[in-house]
Amino acid sequence: MAGPTLADVLARFGPAYLAAHRLGCEQARVWRAIVTCRTHALGGQLERCACCGAMRHVYHSCRNRHCPQCQRRAKEAWLAARRRELLPVPYFHLVFTLPHALNALAARAPRLIYDTLFAAASATLNAFAASARHLGGQSAFSLVLHTWAQDLRRHIHVHALVAGGALSNEGRWAAPRRGFLFPVKALSRVYRGKFIAQLQAQPHGLDARAWRALCQRLHAHDWVVYAKQPLGGPEPVLDYLARYTHRVAVSNERIIGIDGDDVLLRVRSRQAGAERRVVRLSGVEFIARFLAHVLPSGFKRIRHYGLLASACKRTRLGAARQALGAAQPDPHVIETLVQFLQRIDRLETLRCPHCGGAFVVLGPLAPTGHPRQARGPP
Repeated sequence: MAGPTLADVLARFGPAYLAAHRLGCEQARVWRAIVTCRTHALGGQLERCACCGAMRHVYHSCRNRHCPQCQRRAKEAWLAARRRELLPVPYFHLVFTLPHALNALAARAPRLIYDTLFAAASATLNAFAASARHLGGQSAFSLVLHTWAQDLRRHIHVHALVAGGALSNEGRWAAPRRGFLFPVKALSRVYRGKFIAQLQAQPHGLDARAWRALCQRLHAHDWVVYAKQPLGGPEPVLDYLARYTHRVAVSNERIIGIDGDDVLLRVRSRQAGAERRVVRLSGVEFIARFLAHVLPSGFKRIRHYGLLASACKRTRLGAARQALGAAQPDPHVIETLVQFLQRIDRLETLRCPHCGGAFVVLGPLAPTGHPRQARGPP
């Protein structure tokens, strides 16, 4: 028997949460999408098995990026597009994390903090790649924003997937001279300096005294850029990247139960190799933590830089492949829509569970409309 879903948690504890909290516009939109996803509220289609005549209702997905039910197809489609952009070199995984001293400011101005994080991390990687001490050229990397820890507390960081090398102005490919891409201690110091400088240059809403206090806290400890081992060639990179690109704050599989007024959530242990553990959160606290990770409207949480920047991607990637002596991507690798659906769904959504026959569409099911959503107290 399947366990409770995020939609079940919102339905069960939503009234208690809304009695004390008012939703923002984007939070309300995400809430409505999740509770109506794959239900009659969004409509769908009526299908019948061509062999045995079994009938079923298939309801539409909400396609919201925060919905745990709607990420598999989006992730697979995104990765299919990325296959033509990978270079035949090792890839490195770096993580740029913000200290928790910035969490309060992030809660008030999330777009400011997230944009500054992207700007500082990308500027740091570009500076190190361009330095003659390291690569002396233009690298290719993608950044993916995550804002949560396993227990849904705020933990803001970006995952960087960086190609192992750079394209010089002369059209040559420069590979890393050592077994690592960049020295992480130097990377961390430059990253901290760039972030603080860029944040200071923008309207952040803090008076002089509050800004000085925040800066003291930000300089009190070293900022750590985490670096993992090289990931190898293109296929391992794709498998690895798939874990991060369209991950949401909490998946339905991690919600293992509802016990009275509490939600039981499975989390990874901080110790390597240790078994997963279960944390207990009140339903209201669970919802509050989840909503803290709703992104601002229109915010891009996956961004590409260097050779992957949209303005020059086609020509610069072509030059990089030429420098590496690699063939251009085969256009026949691109899957047809039917092949794509068969691969990710394993034909289960197209096959009758009773006889194995194929379903045919009889007609549409009209949506019943979104349920009225309370906005909470003013």
